[in-house]
Parts: sequence; C-alpha cells; structure tokens
Amino acid sequence: MRLKLLIAGALLAARLGVASAWAVLPDEMLKDPALEGRARVLSKEIRCQVCQNENIDDSSAPLAADLRRLVRERIVAGDSDAQILEFLRQRYGDNVLMRPPVEPQTWILWFGPPALLLVAAGALAAMLRRRPAAPPPELAPEDEKRARDLLERNT
Repeated sequence: MRLKLLIAGALLAARLGVASAWAVLPDEMLKDPALEGRARVLSKEIRCQVCQNENIDDSSAPLAADLRRLVRERIVAGDSDAQILEFLRQRYGDNVLMRPPVEPQTWILWFGPPALLLVAAGALAAMLRRRPAAPPPELAPEDEKRARDLLERNT
C-alpha cells in the first residue's frame, strides 16, 4: 500500500514538474539567451489571471501565453523591467503582480491574513479562559470513606 502511494506521489510530482516545464513554448522564446533569461525572471513575477495562484511562466493557460508574448515584445522594444511591470499593472490592476505594492488599496492583501490570524488566536484564547474547569470526579462511597479515614488519622 505504501509503495503504491509513493509511486502515485512520484508520478504526480513528475507530472506537475513537466507541466510547468512545458508552459513556455519554444516558439515563444527569444533567440538572445540574456533577453530570454530576463523574460523568464519577469514572468515569475506576473500572476496568471486565469489560474490566480500561478505565475505566467508556469501556467499553460492561453492568457498566460499571451502575457508571456507581450512581455517578450516589450523587452525587445527596449522597455525596462519596471516599465513592463507598470504597463501590466496599469492594464490589469495590482492583482497581476505576484507581489503587489503595499498601498492603501492593497493593505487587505498584505495585512488581512495576519490580522485574521491574530483575531482567531484572541478568540481561541478567550474561549479557553471562559471554559469552566472540569469538576473533580466523584469518588465511590468506599473510596470516600477511605479518604476520610486517612485524613482523620493524619490530624
């Protein structure tokens, strides 16, 4: 049974690794290795708008392929990395960036999860404090008599 689970896990990991390796198609790649490397680094910072939890470099969605091509076109046109990211941000909003800027509009993205965790921890602590202590277990009559005898003997 364990061997089957191990094999299934290995196959799943291999499948996921291969899927992300095939996301960038050969016809999308730039001829210049330096520019292609720059495009790959930039693609890791751009969120796929279809998948939401993947960058466009790992996504095989058609929109991600379009965004990869757009990034490469802008690189060839001479735009800087910051200009490309700003262009995409203006076009798609802060959500297109894997790490959106810390601004009032994105505070909920940055500070919401830690605040929610603190509120949950506070609620749990309050619940534990309010919970009454368990009453002591009742003794059987013979145990109670034995305890009384022991107490009387010691006093």
